[in-house]
Amino acid sequence: MVSTREVRQLTLSLPHAVEEPHFAKTSFRVKKKIFATMDLKSKRVVVKLSEIDQSVFCDFNVNIIYPVKGALGQAGLDNN
Repeated sequence: MVSTREVRQLTLSLPHAVEEPHFAKTSFRVKKKIFATMDLKSKRVVVKLSEIDQSVFCDFNVNIIYPVKGALGQAGLDNN
């Protein structure tokens, strides 16, 4: 399992990445666009991936990484 500290370190290591609140979650953004959210209550991170990356990561372990249900998952968002 990845700790919240590790999530922050990884996401904020990307160029121009910033951390901002997003409703009851924490969001990570570049140029005001969200690329990941972290929900501390449910211990869940949602990461935006291309459809190709989504399929590759989902092949790793669908019990850990899987598309969210509905339109967001079809658009290339994954849960981790």
